[in-house]
Amino acid sequence: MNRIIHEAIEKINPNATIETIRSISGGDINQAYRVETNNKNYFVKTNQHVPANFFTFEANGIQLIKNTNTIAVPTVHYYNEPKQHEHAILVMDWIEGKSTEKSTIELGEQVAALHQHHHEKYGLDQDGFIGSLAQVNDFTDTWISYMRDYRLLPQLLLANERGRLSNERYAKLEKLINHIDKWLPANPKASLLHGDLWGGNWLTGANGKPFLIDPAVFYGDHLFELAFTELFGGFPQDFYNAYKEVMPIEDYYNDVKPLYQLYYLLVHLTLFGEGYGTAVDRTLNRYV
Repeated sequence: MNRIIHEAIEKINPNATIETIRSISGGDINQAYRVETNNKNYFVKTNQHVPANFFTFEANGIQLIKNTNTIAVPTVHYYNEPKQHEHAILVMDWIEGKSTEKSTIELGEQVAALHQHHHEKYGLDQDGFIGSLAQVNDFTDTWISYMRDYRLLPQLLLANERGRLSNERYAKLEKLINHIDKWLPANPKASLLHGDLWGGNWLTGANGKPFLIDPAVFYGDHLFELAFTELFGGFPQDFYNAYKEVMPIEDYYNDVKPLYQLYYLLVHLTLFGEGYGTAVDRTLNRYV
């Protein structure tokens, strides 16, 4: 692994001298490292068991967010698209700092500003990933068709393939998907979304400046993003207060929030098993 990291750093800066390579906790999917050189520190992720475009999708998402000039993201210095059995690698800035009392306020304001960047269609023009799961994408004319065909239906098929759905659960989820137009707005504004915004996917840099990491970007209803922030906690009330100062939260939010959270519950059910089954069933029973 050290050889792969050395080769990547040399491509970034041939004059850099690596001083230390330290393995760090980097989630369930990738191997992660802090790489210290004589003039800069890097965060490096590697993986040998992902598709060739795995880090390409992440790098492209970071760039999309960066282009909005709304909220900070790490600079991507290098990534590859490996051949079979080769290691995928992504090299970014090392971000480090302590939170301040303003960090989550700025995060709320800046995420809301990100959501004010819109597209005329819903979705994205490239396939991606949510965690380790492949996530098919395309642009659609309505939010209903995108949520049905590119979010909930693929999760129904994946969860069923992995044996996560009883006959009753499958039938209820299929019925909900087939009648999703009863609950969803057809044409909310298509905001640029981080796509995987839980408490572990933002951090602070110098002076408490908030940064977004590990995006799974697409364009959709901004309330879809907010619903996920509430699912597993990690965002204090001042985040939401600051968000609402920039971007309104529509009246239909409470009615649709569990449905938006269902997508992420299905992802976790597929990946991690029945520990998420009760929450999935509770949501299905609310709507079906």
